[in-house]
Amino acid sequence: MPSLNQGAWVPGSDKYEYGYNSISNIPITGAPPDTNLRRWSMLHDGSAYRLYAFKGSSRDTLYQFAWNGSSYAYGYNSIPVLTLANAPADADPSSIAMLHSGEAYHAYLRRLGDPTVLYQFVYVPGTTTYQWSYANYIPTLKVTGFPADTDWSRWTMLHDGSAYRIYAFHYGENDQIAQGSWNAGASEYQYSYNSVPELKLTNFPADSDVGRAAMLHDGGNYRFYFQTR
Repeated sequence: MPSLNQGAWVPGSDKYEYGYNSISNIPITGAPPDTNLRRWSMLHDGSAYRLYAFKGSSRDTLYQFAWNGSSYAYGYNSIPVLTLANAPADADPSSIAMLHSGEAYHAYLRRLGDPTVLYQFVYVPGTTTYQWSYANYIPTLKVTGFPADTDWSRWTMLHDGSAYRIYAFHYGENDQIAQGSWNAGASEYQYSYNSVPELKLTNFPADSDVGRAAMLHDGGNYRFYFQTR
């Protein structure tokens, strides 16, 4: 079972540093045998650090984990199994991003054939379901301005209390990520908007799986995670 190598953003800089203000390595425990940690995400909801991963080859079923003080434990303080409902036919379940906005839990899938279009799912309180096109939330979101070499197979999102942010690696780069955020006036995610455009990852261990990254903001720190190989 992989564990998590954790770092955090160094304020006033353009870098995320391994072990900075962080527990450097964190176990994942209790995962069902068919947990697909290649398709995963994380968030902080104001009280709990949470990790999500798809069930096997499922397109719509997620397992939920939470930090219990020593590991990310399956089902701890969590609804163990969640469903993505009403997904468009061209939603791409090969990766997922998740965040908590302060009022709701959000999940995002890319559009097949155009990864700069995101489908937004929102958790329906009192259920086990994240629903696409729920309530007054924007169901389909556009991402613009990112460099041509953006690797949209390696992307993640977070909400930091004021801004919705999106990040992605560059092709061939394992220590540099591009950043954008939501521009409400333009109704789109824009590269470099209200952001440090390019961020560096420093001192992450050699056992980091650079294809499996996630980020979150916990109210005090921007955190970055690689799974271990």
